[in-house]
Amino acid sequence: MHKFTTLEPTKLYVSPSSRLSSSAQKHVFSSTKRSSASAPAQKPWIGRLPADVHLLILAYVPIPDIAAYAVCSRATSGIARDESVWERRYTALGIERYGLGPTLDAYVRTDSPRSPPTSSAPDDEFGEFTVGAPSLSFVNAWPSNQRETFRAKFLRAHTALKPLLPSISSVPHATLAALFPSPTPLTQQAKLLHLLALFLSPRIQPTRASAALLASLNVAIDRFDVSLLTAFDGADSKGDERRMREASEASWQVWGVGVSVGAGRTKGEWEMGKVWADKREIFYETEQWDPLANFTPQNTLSFTPMDAFIAHVLAGLEEHGSRATRVFPPTAGVLWAFADRVGAEVIGEYISTLLARARQLGREVFLQATAATFREAWRVVDGLVRVAGEGVHISDESVGNGKAGGAGKEKTNGTEYRDEESQKEDGKASVDPDRKIRERAEDVVYKMFETNMDEYLDEEIESLKQALDVVCKEWERTTLSTTTHPLTPSSQTRFLTSQNPALVKRNVLASFTDVLLLPVTIVPRAVAGAGNAVMGVGAVQGFAMLNPQRWGGGGGGGGYERGVGAGGVVRYGDDDADALFEIGEAEEDVPEVGPGAAGSSTVSRPVSIITTTTTNTTASTATNTTTNTTTSTVLSTAPSSNQTQTLDLLLSLDVALSLIHADRESLKRLETFASYPGHYGRLVRDTIEEVFCLMLGAVGERHVKAGFDTATDRMAAYKPSEHESTASVAPLVQFFELVHVGDMIQSIVQVYFDKELAQYIDRTDFLNVVVREKKRFENILDDCVAAGLNAGTQVLMNQVEHIILTLTKPREYYPSSDAPLELGPTRGCTEAIRCLETHCKLLKGSTSKEVLEVFHTEVGIRLIAILQKHIKRQIISLNGGFQVIADLNTYYAFIASLKVPSITADFSHLKMLGHVFVVEDAKDLAQIVKDVTRYGGAYRPEDIYEFIQRRSDWKKIEKTVDKTMYNLSFKEDCVVC
Repeated sequence: MHKFTTLEPTKLYVSPSSRLSSSAQKHVFSSTKRSSASAPAQKPWIGRLPADVHLLILAYVPIPDIAAYAVCSRATSGIARDESVWERRYTALGIERYGLGPTLDAYVRTDSPRSPPTSSAPDDEFGEFTVGAPSLSFVNAWPSNQRETFRAKFLRAHTALKPLLPSISSVPHATLAALFPSPTPLTQQAKLLHLLALFLSPRIQPTRASAALLASLNVAIDRFDVSLLTAFDGADSKGDERRMREASEASWQVWGVGVSVGAGRTKGEWEMGKVWADKREIFYETEQWDPLANFTPQNTLSFTPMDAFIAHVLAGLEEHGSRATRVFPPTAGVLWAFADRVGAEVIGEYISTLLARARQLGREVFLQATAATFREAWRVVDGLVRVAGEGVHISDESVGNGKAGGAGKEKTNGTEYRDEESQKEDGKASVDPDRKIRERAEDVVYKMFETNMDEYLDEEIESLKQALDVVCKEWERTTLSTTTHPLTPSSQTRFLTSQNPALVKRNVLASFTDVLLLPVTIVPRAVAGAGNAVMGVGAVQGFAMLNPQRWGGGGGGGGYERGVGAGGVVRYGDDDADALFEIGEAEEDVPEVGPGAAGSSTVSRPVSIITTTTTNTTASTATNTTTNTTTSTVLSTAPSSNQTQTLDLLLSLDVALSLIHADRESLKRLETFASYPGHYGRLVRDTIEEVFCLMLGAVGERHVKAGFDTATDRMAAYKPSEHESTASVAPLVQFFELVHVGDMIQSIVQVYFDKELAQYIDRTDFLNVVVREKKRFENILDDCVAAGLNAGTQVLMNQVEHIILTLTKPREYYPSSDAPLELGPTRGCTEAIRCLETHCKLLKGSTSKEVLEVFHTEVGIRLIAILQKHIKRQIISLNGGFQVIADLNTYYAFIASLKVPSITADFSHLKMLGHVFVVEDAKDLAQIVKDVTRYGGAYRPEDIYEFIQRRSDWKKIEKTVDKTMYNLSFKEDCVVC
């Protein structure tokens, strides 16, 4: 037992004798507000509760109960004097917040007594408090030099306002007369009523009868508000804006008091603002404006009537809105409540009727009408900005709290209509009044129109799908018809017939860029003529003139003519309807165009199709004077009676442009709504991405891939022996044209993406659906070109092999001994190289350098195999060996011109192989065969042995060669048993 230590008794509660003194208590209170570096501060206890619980209780009890609580002991006296208790009470008065300081000062008694505090013994439990009934006397004296604490500030207000409370307890109709016995300005009366309502609020409770007094005060406030409404209505009928403003300011002062103190008044529209708006005649003139007048007898759109309607609405907004800014307090937001109501009840109803009729006439009319009505309604924004800027400075509270004609409305009022994310992105939204005014004006239109957005976005997607499907099906039908009835070469115009395909492509891209910058007609006008009643007609015509198949005049060979017309305009073809293009080295720099306030796409300079000066034309013509005669010849000699002739018609730049144009029509309508905030803003941006992806799918899957796949299949079925022409491979030539068209389509899609879509997405976001679909489209085109080139290469090499076989004479490499020796290449070699050169040149400028190098490499590898096979089929004499060397040198020169190092080295070794046919001595020949370093390791002795067997004197030299190569002696080494 001696190991255990006796436990000392502990006190469960602090004894009265051990409680803190008043000075110590204050010290503890102050010390608890600071964190201790050594250990957390101990919270003092008063009785059985900690001090912070006492403070929490005092925050909710009436003022008389605080006095009763304070006289209990010195500890409770210290708690009652704590600044947090009085800070809460004084803040609830809203002196600084509502600017009620001058009103309070008018009722402060300057002769109020200031008695010094009475002294007390140190051990006195009650301190300086007077024994007697609980009262507020404990806060009625303070040193004259004491700083303005919250307790002192509240005491001053309490002393001033408490004498007024008996006047409130009288009958309601006499309350106002008791409070204001002499004539007092309406604004001062309203501020005092506001101050008294806050003073009697549950957060302060100056007396135990505060609730009853507040109810009586509210009745008086309602009577006061009714009298103000009557005065305002009379002043309004007389046009007395000064009296209207005085009454409205007083009414606004007392109207918000019931909401702020929670004394039986609910949130809703401000009665004075609502009554004023109800009397505006703009809400009762709608019958004279017929929304259906915007439809012509042909059921097309003409928005001239809506122009007049919006102009009338703007005039009403400017007239009544300007008065609202002058006679109503800015914080009341009456202008915005009035504008919201005009938007919903006047403009919104007009648009709803119009769109309902447009929906009956068809989807396209509905889509055009939706974008056009929104653009027309957007004119209201500028009008509201002008009106609000004249006399209203919209504070953070007035824009966001929805008071007014807006007090207590949902959060869709004011800038709170915009989602938090958009506000965070725009750091100036909280500091730029002009920006806030414009955003608030925009929200009027956004809120009014959002009921139409869901249906519009759905219909836009369905319309685009249908439009793309129609274009693709029409092209498929046309392609099938062309296969059955092929076109003749003279009726076609191709990239390959141009003098410079790369220059033509630059011209097309430059023209396409300017077409994208053409203004788009969103709102059709009757004065524009019947042709322009459809949206974007100028852009349609511009798109239609971009197709190279429309440039030619239909001359022989399908080529185009180029000349300089009046004013230095370069014309392609003879027809006046042909497109005009600018000859230039690079695309003209043009500024990117954003959606603007309403998503419109405009440029600062007028844009024609394309024109250029005579100087530029002359310079460009001088640098491109060489005509590709070989290409024109190849295309003009293409067969016209089989399916392969139509390979170059399997892709159409016109179809691609039609698909892009259909997508652009939808995009331009969507751009009208691109600045929509919040939920619908995200939906609009998602729809913009979706329409671009739909276009990529149509161009990539249904047009490009389908065309290349068909071309690849038809090329694989081509047989050179069935065709007379040896200089060209018709399907490959047409496939190269197809590659040019595919490359042009990809370039146009890239330009379209850069100019129209890049502003809405993050290009670096590889997870973005547009970025992924665009990459997928590019991969589809690359894969199709690669597969087609593989098949095309095989077709080309089959043609080359056919040329070599058919044009090589039986004794080409075994001439008679008396025949003259010609060291030039054979006709088969010449024609084969001419065929290869022609087709290799056609691919330049239509694909990347890497793809071109792979094609050249594949051609070289397969040509080596053909030549090796061809040599092994011949019988070659010594004189014929020189002919072989001449052919091999010619083939080497062609391959060297392709500038592919790997295959150039292979042909260099093949050229050296020709020497084995001109060595007369058999032993020397055997040494050449054994020298593996001679051919760079490309040929083994066994391989060379196969070639020398094609020598005409092989039977004579065979034994010598074998003996030298393998050290064989048949007489000595062979034993026949």
